[in-house]
Amino acid sequence: MRRRVYAPTVTRFADGPEVEVSVEIAAPASVVWRLVTDIDLPASFQGEFRGARWLEGGGPALGAAFRGRNRRGTREWETVSYVVAFEEEREFGWAVSDEDNPGATWTYRLEPVHRGTRLTYHRRLGPGPSGITRMIAAEPEREEEIIALRDSQHRSNMQAVVDGIKTQAEERRWRG
Repeated sequence: MRRRVYAPTVTRFADGPEVEVSVEIAAPASVVWRLVTDIDLPASFQGEFRGARWLEGGGPALGAAFRGRNRRGTREWETVSYVVAFEEEREFGWAVSDEDNPGATWTYRLEPVHRGTRLTYHRRLGPGPSGITRMIAAEPEREEEIIALRDSQHRSNMQAVVDGIKTQAEERRWRG
């Protein structure tokens, strides 16, 4: 019998590392949609993202922009993001810093399931510059470690967000 040897997966920034989490919510997509398009809401569920506000009187719509505030440890920063995916009750996504060359792209996807809605939260790094690219430039020999750590941090925060949205959506379902 021949043995298969699997090489470990190597993740480089140029590969566009992705993280995705999902949860099934016992509420209709209309309820979940109102929550995922509230750009300030995720700040209620995890500590790194501190909140956001629409720019120029905007709101959730394709091409709209918002400023987000973040903090990790003692480091604080702001970004401007642009809505690049907007399909009512199906998909809401934004590109960070630059629509055409984002530092990251974040997307919520809603899918009807038997008892409600499956909410998927997805993040793809790059291809544009970000705090991660600066960290990698400072220590290129640690690129895989830096990406793995950031993926883990994002996954944890993203799961907290979808779990928080699930709780709120299911409560609102019964309150009307």
